[in-house]
Amino acid sequence: MRDNYAPERLRVIVPVGGIAKRLLPLTAETSKACIRLLNRPMIEFSLLSLARQGIRNFIFGVKGYTNYRDLHDYFESGYGFSARYNITPRIHIKYQPNVDDLGSADSARINMEYYNVRDPVFAVQGDNIFDVNLKELVEFHQKKGALMTIALREVGNVEGYGIADIDKDMRISRFVEKPSPKEAPSNLANTGLYMVSPEIRKIFKEEGIKQLIKERNRLDFGYDFIPYVIESGRPVYGYILKGCWYDVGTPKRYLEAMQDMLYGRFSSLTDFGGKISEATKIWVQGESSESQKRREEIIRKIKQGKIEVEGAVLIGRHCQISDGVRIVNSCIDNYTKISKGVVIENSAVMDRTIIEEKAEIKESILGRHVTILSSSRRPTKIEKISVIADDVIIAEGCKLTSTKIYPHQHVRGEFVNQTLMLG
Repeated sequence: MRDNYAPERLRVIVPVGGIAKRLLPLTAETSKACIRLLNRPMIEFSLLSLARQGIRNFIFGVKGYTNYRDLHDYFESGYGFSARYNITPRIHIKYQPNVDDLGSADSARINMEYYNVRDPVFAVQGDNIFDVNLKELVEFHQKKGALMTIALREVGNVEGYGIADIDKDMRISRFVEKPSPKEAPSNLANTGLYMVSPEIRKIFKEEGIKQLIKERNRLDFGYDFIPYVIESGRPVYGYILKGCWYDVGTPKRYLEAMQDMLYGRFSSLTDFGGKISEATKIWVQGESSESQKRREEIIRKIKQGKIEVEGAVLIGRHCQISDGVRIVNSCIDNYTKISKGVVIENSAVMDRTIIEEKAEIKESILGRHVTILSSSRRPTKIEKISVIADDVIIAEGCKLTSTKIYPHQHVRGEFVNQTLMLG
């Protein structure tokens, strides 16, 4: 791919390993890449952005049962995704062979070897959502003669990121993974998007890399591989990312990304289907005749003022919403049932959730198949980045503040800053 942009020859590798601790309890039983965001798996946004730019070959570098199961069962080899978004020719998705990797770079090594990848590779993270101008990135990478190009983004707070030190030619001289603010060499954060030349396969075989793996029992891009490549004098460059990028690594960041995307800041997907009018940012989805009927009923209630909707709101298919409900800057997923007088603000409600009368959900995330029991006599309140995982029942009159609840529980009482697990 020297000096000509050929997206069909690029391979995209998406390492998806571990349990995404910062997103717990949402990831207790679900791959972070498949957490639902705006009524679809999170990874779908980045795949769409790349597929619309001509990328056709993806490898999911999955580690562990949950990651493999969720990604394979939803995407399979890419037929359904291609049909849904009308991508032709269709995309092809492959999966990591059943070998446990020792980190994101090791996942790239295993897959490049197994699938005999001799083309450039674009490695991306499973919990990032991004819009990158791929042609511009590839041309930058080629022009610099880089072995590796890291997409960087200026951040206000460096905590939790890998930080790069670059010279005036954009070459990276130093890379520090998750430094303290005092030790950070700049405010340029690693976005976890890496353009890599095929020569990388030789580096994976070097004694220095084998030694690193032996000593650390790990080969992560940020902690291990990038510092090694820079220190060995190879050309590693930083490309300043202009498109939008979200590290959806925490519940707070999940909600921020959701809001931003509802307001149209992710250019690859600004219309979620079923927009009720050009003047608003309100979508009520529905395709089949049955769901169209539900859709029309919700729209009628919004127009009559029986359902109050403010800001940007996405409502999925087959939802039932009673009178007196107020929804602000939120997403309601498919088959959700919301009773009278419920208030939902700046929150995500995943599919098949039931919310009973007078409940209040503010700045929180409700997982799939959750039941919120509530009544006008004893209303339930959930607020301040509370996160409820799948298949949980919350008792009438509960009050949850900044609380995390793991799956399959029946919860009663008032909790502040608590984490509730079975047993």
